Amino acid sequence: MQPLTEQDIRASFINCSKGEAKRLAVPRDLDARPWDDLDFLGWRDPGAPDRSYLVTERAGRLVGVSMRFQTAQRGFLHRSMCSLCLTTHPRGGVSLMTARKAGAAGREGNSVGAYMCTDLACSLYVRGKKALETGTRFEESLTVEEQIERTTGHLAAFLDKVYA
Repeated sequence: MQPLTEQDIRASFINCSKGEAKRLAVPRDLDARPWDDLDFLGWRDPGAPDRSYLVTERAGRLVGVSMRFQTAQRGFLHRSMCSLCLTTHPRGGVSLMTARKAGAAGREGNSVGAYMCTDLACSLYVRGKKALETGTRFEESLTVEEQIERTTGHLAAFLDKVYA
């Protein structure tokens, strides 16, 4: 992914107003992000623990999605799987992220959801650049490139639902 600026990020959102995009918390460490290893930029809002954001390139332009999620913790033995990268996490490492749909459907209150890594570090998990706190990723017969392709395909399917 190409490095992004705060202005690029704020202009990319498709499911919130320009005012909401202007007020959202953009990561301050954009220069330190591992852009070559990211398929999308994802982060949680430090001032609003139930909000997260995702920005990716799609059809030659940036697309940003504002999402909400529950912060409830599950038991230690309960494991959940991210629907994007298929990483399993214990104790709240995966959350149901819901996003308002784009356009009129979103203004009417319609939303879509997907189970995603709560820290939105799917790109790093797939590439083996970030380790899980406990446990490991399942060993797969797919190459890393095929896993990246699968992850970006799952992200594209989620974005299709936001646009629909």
